[in-house]
Amino acid sequence: MPKAAPPRTTGLPATRLLTSLAPLLHEWLPRQRWFAGKGRPVTDFVLLTATELLPGFLHLLVRAEHAPLALPADAAPVPADCYQLLIGVRDQLPPRLAPALIGRATQGPLAGRTVYDALQDPQSAALLLERLRTPGSVGPLSFEHDPQVTIPPGLAPRLLGVEQSNSSLVYGDTFILKVFRRVQPGVNPDLELPWALARQGCARVPAPAAWFRTSEPEEATLGVLQPFLRGADDGWTLALASLAQDRPFTRQAFELGQATAEVHLALADAFPPVTLGRPQTAAIAAAMTERLDATAQAVPALAPHVSGLRAAFEAVAALDSAGTAQRVHGDLHLGQALRPADGSWSVIDFEGEPARPLAERRRPQPPVRDVAGMLRSFDYASCTARPPNPQWAKECRAAYCDGYAARAGSDPRDAAELLRAYETDKAVYEVLYEARHRPDWLPVPMAAVRRLAGA
Repeated sequence: MPKAAPPRTTGLPATRLLTSLAPLLHEWLPRQRWFAGKGRPVTDFVLLTATELLPGFLHLLVRAEHAPLALPADAAPVPADCYQLLIGVRDQLPPRLAPALIGRATQGPLAGRTVYDALQDPQSAALLLERLRTPGSVGPLSFEHDPQVTIPPGLAPRLLGVEQSNSSLVYGDTFILKVFRRVQPGVNPDLELPWALARQGCARVPAPAAWFRTSEPEEATLGVLQPFLRGADDGWTLALASLAQDRPFTRQAFELGQATAEVHLALADAFPPVTLGRPQTAAIAAAMTERLDATAQAVPALAPHVSGLRAAFEAVAALDSAGTAQRVHGDLHLGQALRPADGSWSVIDFEGEPARPLAERRRPQPPVRDVAGMLRSFDYASCTARPPNPQWAKECRAAYCDGYAARAGSDPRDAAELLRAYETDKAVYEVLYEARHRPDWLPVPMAAVRRLAGA
């Protein structure tokens, strides 16, 4: 985000809000699952926009600034992160909202009042849905919906408690609203791609019903409402059940490969593919190598394997062509696929890897990137079994590629160098993620690193 203009608000001394909120956010924000700056102390907050949706219900865009990292002198500075916060303010917090507590302000315009996460308040969450039902603007915020979709009033909200990089509200088991916590300028792919797929008639992806965005300090998507697939299990849950009960998962993996291919074919129709010549493949390999080197500096356990992993990227750089690139899911894994008991696979969450810049996530990519992500997910699942079950993963990986080839007409395994490179790049990403967020899981991607480094 660029340098902030004076924040927009209604009825509140916006320029003094941070006097009340900053001390509370310094403690609360780094503890949130979706906070991207773990390991980087927050030095300051900048209020970009502040909008009062109702008295006591504030929408904020806040930029968190961090202490500089120990980087080489020629390294690019680490950008600050912008977060979307929906804040409630009360004199006293009822016991039912105790888990939502951010803190009690001791100074500034909110001194003596209790501040909390308003997404956990059913009253505030219901107001958010009502705004989406009745399109319009409030300050820099715009609420819009698909006029062909009817959103009933009075749907009871509940906040999903699963760990994720955003926050999701389910309304009456009919709709689900994803609120993007880390905001970057531009149209979020989780709105852009499902909307385009709906126009293509692709039934594998729930179509957006409503969304909201901001026009300040730059245009950005803030949240998307989609149909909630009631009674569906995600692929991760189904895979773990298969492992726990020692049942094969190859039929489901084959059908998931078919679903992935259908989504890719529809995306290729909606967004024209581009040809990847030698300069483009070299650029892909260079970006992968750069991420590898940066991760090896951050996670010392990776360092002994760098030369073996780099070989996968060098093989891609040597290719004269890597086929075509197109818009893809960008972060495909078993948790992003839903399967009703009597239905077929659906694919959700097209946001891409939230840690990567939005411009990169919207860039055309080889379809094998998504395939590699799913192959890594089968490995992750197999490692949860006691003992781990690598044969289960091997069979699922083969069945998934078979299903993809049957529907797409091309086998991702034929692009062996590119597939190995993307699987390696994904494992490197996982190493950094687990080291920062879930150190107990670090052995899982490290096992893949050792395998890929010796391939």
